[in-house]
Amino acid sequence: MTAEPLPDWFTPPPGGWTADDMDNLPPGAPRMELIDGALVLLSPQTKFHAKVIVHLLYELMEAAPDDIDIIHEMTMKLGKHQRPEPDLIVYRVREEDETGTDWRDDTHIPPEDVLLAIEIVSEESQDRVRTTKPLKYAQAGIPHFWRIEREDHGPAIHVYELDGTRDPRYVPTTIARERLKLDVPFPVDIDVKALSRR
Repeated sequence: MTAEPLPDWFTPPPGGWTADDMDNLPPGAPRMELIDGALVLLSPQTKFHAKVIVHLLYELMEAAPDDIDIIHEMTMKLGKHQRPEPDLIVYRVREEDETGTDWRDDTHIPPEDVLLAIEIVSEESQDRVRTTKPLKYAQAGIPHFWRIEREDHGPAIHVYELDGTRDPRYVPTTIARERLKLDVPFPVDIDVKALSRR
């Protein structure tokens, strides 16, 4: 049995893939993100992963002030060769798009608008979510990062904030397994155990 050849569009352009190239992928291309100039195919989600996203999205939407929105399946353009896709992005809503384009046509969230990036660890994404992506988010100045791990009794939310130094890094502030109560980036009170309920 021979492997199917890769489609022509999958061949990197001269100079390698860039964040702008992601907008020119053909219809029907699988969901991907760009990390260090390499396309990373996004694996199918587990039910745990999908349930946590849905429940957390709802909780955050309920708590968010009017000028803050939450979105999923959207990338952030962090640099020429960086266009990651967190599981959820919490960002400031702009009254008008600076380019004059309709916000409904946007294909990414600018990092300067992002308040919080949330990643749920999966088996294939462990290294990216625990090391590579938080480093990229911190360097882009995203003030808050949550990493959600699946544990035996449900999810655990690892909460991080930028340390405010010249070489930005995230510092851990808490791990929540029962309830997450925070004042930043806006007040939330989340029943963590309920995030993975059926």
